[in-house]
Amino acid sequence: MHANLQSMSRRQWLEAGLGLAAAQPGQGATARPNIVLILADDLGSKDVGYQGSEIRTPTIDRLAREGVRFTQFYSFPLCSPTRAALLTGRSPMRYGLAYSVIRPWAPYGLPLDEHIIPQTLKSLGYQTVMVGKWHLGHANRRLLPHARGFDHFYGHVNGNIDYYTHEREGAIDWQRNGVSVHEEGYSTDLLAREAVRMITGRDRSRPLFLYLAFNAPHTPLQAPKEAIAACSHIPDAKRRVFAAMVETMDRAIGTVLRTLEQEGMARDTLIVFLSDNGGPINAGARNDPLRAGKATVFEGGIRVPALMWWPGRLPAGRVSDQVMTVQDVFPTLASAAGGKPLAAKPLDGEDLWPAILAGRSVTRGDLFFAVEPGDETRQLAVRRGAWKLIRRIEKPTGHHTDLLFNIEEDPRETTDLATKNPQLVRELGAELDRWQALHPRCEIFTTMGPHPGWVPPKDWAKAAAE
Repeated sequence: MHANLQSMSRRQWLEAGLGLAAAQPGQGATARPNIVLILADDLGSKDVGYQGSEIRTPTIDRLAREGVRFTQFYSFPLCSPTRAALLTGRSPMRYGLAYSVIRPWAPYGLPLDEHIIPQTLKSLGYQTVMVGKWHLGHANRRLLPHARGFDHFYGHVNGNIDYYTHEREGAIDWQRNGVSVHEEGYSTDLLAREAVRMITGRDRSRPLFLYLAFNAPHTPLQAPKEAIAACSHIPDAKRRVFAAMVETMDRAIGTVLRTLEQEGMARDTLIVFLSDNGGPINAGARNDPLRAGKATVFEGGIRVPALMWWPGRLPAGRVSDQVMTVQDVFPTLASAAGGKPLAAKPLDGEDLWPAILAGRSVTRGDLFFAVEPGDETRQLAVRRGAWKLIRRIEKPTGHHTDLLFNIEEDPRETTDLATKNPQLVRELGAELDRWQALHPRCEIFTTMGPHPGWVPPKDWAKAAAE
């Protein structure tokens, strides 16, 4: 027996046992909570009902009303960087995924030596399921979800697939554990159906971790005709379809929630909902009153809707101003499950579960963001407390422009204070330089278009190399 255990008194043993029980509340078959992590794709801050949108999202609104919603939750400006940070708890700058998305012709993905959420949760006894959009590499089977800690994967590996044909670049991108499946239906509905199937058919001896990553409301703008007709109150044609996609996703989440309730799981389940980046304002999304949107480091591109729901454990209706980032999700969920991340590499995310439970805010370390929306410019940002520095770099010349905002007083980023605070600009700029130096040139950064001679596969699941 370990010396520390030998030296524990009977009272210490009892206190340790009571502490463990308190840290792992729950009813039914397991003390650890089921965890449902729901990720929306390109959902803007003004695209949910509880934030004043004309889009009707009664299920998401219910989760916000009955749970804790976060007013200062940050993702990254694009899909792949956020998904990488979400699953690893580490900045995508550390492994070369900070600037852009993984495109269909990319031969790389999330490095295999990066430890991700399902691997830790499996060690805690969880059944691990992923349903939805992966977008973290597909060229090699070892990059795929079912090779990286998920017991089951159903969905697609690329972004921007057709909602009805489930194709990308003319090839089927819809699979179950590495084998393409040809199933008719709107992708949002199919994902909800699979989630329900996995919940009702779960291993009842283990807690369930379900990562449900919708591709809605990402382009292409496609929605069921009846859903579009139901949004006739929205005059703009693009936003009408976008709204129909969001409302369909909300109904899908409602189906999952009802299933949890019917299975008697709801009070033992922690639901986390967030968006992967701000909404694309050129595709029907809205982020107001925040500035700009997807593919920028302004608040509209990175501050996203987010909430947590756990009946009887998290207080209903709490609004938290805790500054939180997508990197915090992994350590926070591990803590909620009564464990710690098993990653060998240091995390950038922080365990905020104790603070969330206590209803208090804690000072968060610096937050860093980056994006290369095209081949000509790079945008970087760092937030420290109330202050946020944005740096725009012209790649051909290296010339840069700095903007400084007090986010607490000016969340709309309307007043540039850089010239009034030159020392702070220098300090924050030095932090950006240090952060970039973690991976000075993204060796796996890809171009906007395919490489010469690239030919899309006929079947994305079969195309993944051994």
